[in-house]
Amino acid sequence: MNSAMVSKIEKARRYAEEPERIRFERFEVRFRGENDDHVVTLEGDSFTCNCHFFEAQGMGTCSHVMAMQRILSRMLSLEQQTAGMPFSFATA
Repeated sequence: MNSAMVSKIEKARRYAEEPERIRFERFEVRFRGENDDHVVTLEGDSFTCNCHFFEAQGMGTCSHVMAMQRILSRMLSLEQQTAGMPFSFATA
């Protein structure tokens, strides 16, 4: 392996140890729920989910969104971590 590739691998390893370097701007994931699959999206600082609870309650959150906020917490801005929530898992 050439030295340039070794250097890139080391840099990637350092980056992987610092997830706070990453800030998601947008994404879409398929979340396998207990009853059905759901699509969770992030656009800017707002999450959406196509589950019944998210759409019917109008609270701006659901268990699928809250799970994504917990999983990705170190890579989300504070606004994204707390979007739609009267409380936050940011420090939990």
